[in-house]
Amino acid sequence: MGAAVKAVELEAGGRAVRLSNPDKVYFPEKSYTKRDVAEYFLAVGPGITRALRDRPTTLQRFVDGVEGEFFYQKRAPKNLPDWIPTARIAFPSGRTADEICPTELAAVIWAANLGTLTFHPWPVRSADTDHPDELRIDLDPQPGTDYADAVRAAHELRSVLDGHGLRGWPKTSGGRGIHVFVPIAPEWTFTEVRRATIAAGRELERRMPDRVTTAWWKEERGERIFVDFNQTARDRTIASAYSVRPRPDAPVSAPLRWEEIDDAEPRDFDIRTMPKRYAEAGDVHADMDDHAFRLDGLLELADRDERERGLGDMPYPPEYPKMPGEPKRVQPSRARHDEDPGG
Repeated sequence: MGAAVKAVELEAGGRAVRLSNPDKVYFPEKSYTKRDVAEYFLAVGPGITRALRDRPTTLQRFVDGVEGEFFYQKRAPKNLPDWIPTARIAFPSGRTADEICPTELAAVIWAANLGTLTFHPWPVRSADTDHPDELRIDLDPQPGTDYADAVRAAHELRSVLDGHGLRGWPKTSGGRGIHVFVPIAPEWTFTEVRRATIAAGRELERRMPDRVTTAWWKEERGERIFVDFNQTARDRTIASAYSVRPRPDAPVSAPLRWEEIDDAEPRDFDIRTMPKRYAEAGDVHADMDDHAFRLDGLLELADRDERERGLGDMPYPPEYPKMPGEPKRVQPSRARHDEDPGG
């Protein structure tokens, strides 16, 4: 048996990037190594670079592979190369941090060397980190539902978006869910974009009440697709297109055309199969950056929901400071118990 290779250099967009311990196994079930992951990212290079370009990005790192511990690297590491730019982002607490902003494929390979499998880009660009340029809708299957249920919801969501002057680009989550990204003009705050997402989710819920829910509390969701509106809150992110997900078979978040989502199987897209698809079809979301839609229609719908239906804001995640107009962050069953004098 030959000695393990200590390091290799990979060429990425004209820049040499060092990959240490390339034979380290990251996916034991498939025997996929760090080098396998890096070479996958090289194979889909223009696609993942497009998905991350100029976006503050949190790195989800698995230094001991998918069966080990992982952590989220929000702040740029101290050993960051001078050719990888950063941008300052503000957390809900008011604290700030400088996050990496990939502008070239070499930054992706550099991050892969640190054990990064999943990239979590903010929906903003480095030039303006307070105004999102993407509205992201996460269709999250709850227990008792699956990808096919998410597909049905996605088709109806497409109709909702179209009715409000918007176009979405779908992708697999890498699990059972579907993500739909809408490029928007960077004119609205995180709060306003979240409000637009809630309005879209509520309209989808009205159209498919037995299949879709916007209920924040798990006890109220049932066997339905949850529109996770809080994924658009500040400092909440969604895995990028082409990210590798930490599951035994190394699935990836696969960009799809709308006409593909019915026949697609999320498990068909992994670090071995995606390079072939990419070589044949290219980045099917490549034209996203050519568009910038407006949220006026959804925000008008949000106004009508509040004015005519009494539907205001929804709860924020527990780590957030209390937000203006936010309802109580108490799960309904507990609130009922606390209000019951005999409880």
